[in-house]
Formats: sequence, structure tokens, C-alpha cells
Amino acid sequence: MNQHLRYQPPADALRGRVIAITGAGEGIGRALALAAAGHGAEVVLIGRTVSKLEAVHGRIAALGQAEASIAPLDLERALARDYDALAEAIQGRYGRLDGLVHNAGILGALAPIEHYDVPTWCRVLHVNLTAAFALTQVLLPALRAAPEASIIFTSSGVGRLPKAYWGAYSISKAGVEALCGTLAQELGDGPIRVNALNPGPVRTRMRAQAYPAEDPAGLARPEDVLPPYLWLLSAASRGVNGQSLDCQPG
Repeated sequence: MNQHLRYQPPADALRGRVIAITGAGEGIGRALALAAAGHGAEVVLIGRTVSKLEAVHGRIAALGQAEASIAPLDLERALARDYDALAEAIQGRYGRLDGLVHNAGILGALAPIEHYDVPTWCRVLHVNLTAAFALTQVLLPALRAAPEASIIFTSSGVGRLPKAYWGAYSISKAGVEALCGTLAQELGDGPIRVNALNPGPVRTRMRAQAYPAEDPAGLARPEDVLPPYLWLLSAASRGVNGQSLDCQPG
């Protein structure tokens, strides 16, 4: 049952696969991009800060295994034409997409619903949920062009079990869980599998924003939670669809 936690990918686990990762400039997205490239994938680095993406691109180039590409996209402000341009660029360069990892997200505010700032609410729901829906929709043709493809949504424990004061973030992640399950059922047993992962407490900038007094030394590093992501992106998870899994033992 916990094979995703114990997965040890072979060196060529993702060789020849094209994998797009949002939020690839830092945190889990950055760690996953480097790991995926290290296992042979051609990675599409999606994010809003070009300098961070360029730094990751440079690290991948230094590996000398697979080439990465940079796809700047501000999920908060992107328009339909920006999504279309990204889809056209991926289709034009690679002809397909073997994996799509939704990792980008924002915390918003930790506040009671009664006092939650409405513009902040709209930003969080848009970046964490609506943008993930829009990007998935526009990239489905490229995913269908692959022999088999994997879509991974990044969830959260507060998306599964509501928690006071987590407001829009909690509700956006509950929506991500529903989006994942709905899409998985719609795609059925076809070549595209759709799953969600809850990273758990990880040493990231967002975690520090939510828990500023917490000692980060006691948290998992982004690299520590990657096995389930690599498992779902590889052929080892073939047939796994519509699951909501944890990246750390309960």
C-alpha cells in the first residue's frame, strides 16, 4: 500500500519523458525538476520568476543528461492567450507531454472567514485552483499525444480535513482534490492517469509563512518527499488513477 513512499527510481526511470512542472523555481518544484532531469526527463520549467527558472535551468544543464526549457507564466495574471501560447510551444517543441505536475500555489492569509479579505480570497482560489484547471485543460491535447501520461495535483492535509483559519488555502486545496477526482473519472482507464499528492510539512517558504515560529530543522526537506512524485511520473505507477496519496508516513 505504501509503495509510493518506498519507491527508489532507477537512473533511467524518466528517460525520454517530457514533464512540465509549475512552481519550478523553488521549493518542491525546484527539487522535483532537478530530480526528474537527473532521471532522464526533459523538463519544462513553469513559473513567474525568470531568474529562479534560469538558475534551475543552469543546474539541469550542468547535469549533462537532459535538456530543460523555461516557460515563464504568472498564474495570477496570465490570460487565455498566455496558456494557449504555452501549449503551442510545448506541442511545437516536443509534440507531446508525458507528465504535468501542479506544484505552484500561494498561502494567502490565515484568518477567520468572517474577516477574510475578499481580493486575497479570489487570488488564492485563482492561483491554486482555477489556474490548475485552465492549464490542465489547455495541455490535455499534448498529454493525449503521449503513449501514457501522468497528471499530479499537489494537495494538502487542510484540503482533506478543513481547519479553522486556513480560509481560502484550505478551500482551494479541497477544490484541487475534487478537480483531481473528477478528471480521473472522466478520463477513466485511458492512457492519462490523474492523482493528487499531499507533501505534508516540508521546509519551504510557504511553510515558514504559515508557521513563522517553527524550527525548520525538524521538517522534511523538499528532496525528502520526491519519491511519490517520481513514482507517479514513471511507468511504475501505471494503472494508478484517481488516488489521493501522502508523501510522508502518517
